[in-house]
Amino acid sequence: MRIGLLTEGGYPYATGEARLWCDRLVRGLPQHEFELYALSRSAEQERARVPLPEHVTQVRTAPLWAPADDGRSYARRERRRFADHFTELVRGICAGEPEPFASGLYGLAELARDEGGLYAALRSESAVRALESACRAPGAARTVQTAQVSDLLEFVDALERMLRPLSLDWYEEPGNLGAVDVCHAAAGGIAAIPGLLAKRFFGVPLLVTEYGVQLRAHYLEHQPDASFGPGGPYDAPRPAVRALLAAFHLRLAAEIYARADLLTPGNAHARRWQERCGATKDRLRTVYPGMEADRFATVGEAVDCGDPDTLVWVGRMEPAKDLIGLLHAFSEVRRAAPHARLRIFATAVAPGYLADCRSLAAQLFPDEAADAVTAGESPVTFEEIGGPEAPTPAEAYGAGRVAVLSSVVEGFPITLAEAMFCGRATVSTDVGAVYEVIGGTGLVVPPRNPRALADACLSLLEDPERAQRLGAAARARALELFTVEQNVAAFQDIYLRLLARGSARPDGEVPFARPAEARVPGHWTSPTWAEPVPEATV
Repeated sequence: MRIGLLTEGGYPYATGEARLWCDRLVRGLPQHEFELYALSRSAEQERARVPLPEHVTQVRTAPLWAPADDGRSYARRERRRFADHFTELVRGICAGEPEPFASGLYGLAELARDEGGLYAALRSESAVRALESACRAPGAARTVQTAQVSDLLEFVDALERMLRPLSLDWYEEPGNLGAVDVCHAAAGGIAAIPGLLAKRFFGVPLLVTEYGVQLRAHYLEHQPDASFGPGGPYDAPRPAVRALLAAFHLRLAAEIYARADLLTPGNAHARRWQERCGATKDRLRTVYPGMEADRFATVGEAVDCGDPDTLVWVGRMEPAKDLIGLLHAFSEVRRAAPHARLRIFATAVAPGYLADCRSLAAQLFPDEAADAVTAGESPVTFEEIGGPEAPTPAEAYGAGRVAVLSSVVEGFPITLAEAMFCGRATVSTDVGAVYEVIGGTGLVVPPRNPRALADACLSLLEDPERAQRLGAAARARALELFTVEQNVAAFQDIYLRLLARGSARPDGEVPFARPAEARVPGHWTSPTWAEPVPEATV
């Protein structure tokens, strides 16, 4: 089977647990041929390519960061055709109407396929005027109606980049997306646009996997709350631009959910988002991400459960992880348990946020010394994965008995699942898919509540036997639900079902409806040992 794997800003150019599932999926299904169609976000990203197995037959890359001017200018007839389709598209965006949006999107795709790229047309004055008319038209959202000329220019520039997949040559020559058996978009949003076109032009079944909902990620990225900005206040777009971008992503998500043959959310939290945006339950199947359990086996199966007085936090240091709240919670823990320690291991750091956390830790926990000649030491340490104390994530989790997740925003909590593989008891805030991942094997408290977080941590620090029982149960749950093997098996079944559904033979027989051995003549279908044995004659 030929699988067209669609990515945006990820595999095969990005690393990280959230995107490595693509590599594990590809390597886990060597019986299939994979063709990668990647939308890249930067030149630096393209320099770091993941080594690929032999059954990846081709890699096509389209940069979203570089200018895409092909020098094509439309004649009068093509300009009129563009104006009609673009007017429909922006009317659907501004008024929130799904039918004009879809009609305009596919109309522009057909124009790009017939006449060449859309770069110049999308950046033309006529495009800006059409957008302005749509913003001022009756039925447009109130915030959109306030758009100024600078807002229109900014949105048109962003729209051109988001619509670049319409102008790619992936749909033209034989052997491209039109020839694959299944299109598998590794994310929603822009990554799924090539799959939408392959389905429309060639009838290729479309599968969309979302471990983090792209629409939700866009809302979080462009919301005006400064607390989520990297390293300080976030320079968010103006309200009109923000409203236009949100409307585009909402309409695109709704179109993807309506047209995909199957949606595979990575958790119930993502599934609820998809259902609220129009996905029907009969086309939804939850598939948890696959993680390499072997990396954590040594720590997870060890008799030693880590330092009984140490709390461990692992993850990317950014405002959404609420380390400020965690430090305040740990100050409450120290009052009741003076020997407790908190070790913070960073996999990555948002600019400026580490300095803020260090400053708060220095105020809350002055260096302590046992006597007049001993150097003072803080009970809170900031370390990096890969350092001498914790070369690997497994060793970081193994440093303490209890792992803590303090986030105020979360999708699928990868670090929480890793802690479960390590057999650690966990204390987590109730955000994203935390409850679903934990499943009763850890303690869950409300977000932004340092007192509740401190009480939960203390309850496990003071009861080592309970922490050990919860850790063992957590590891058993992780091995059952979150391994690479369950993920690969699920997608193998999905690929076969999609191919069978869309590839019925002329005689009406559906592929894979009967096992392969049923077609082999001879003793495979009528084994001699199954024939009745004649009675012995005397």
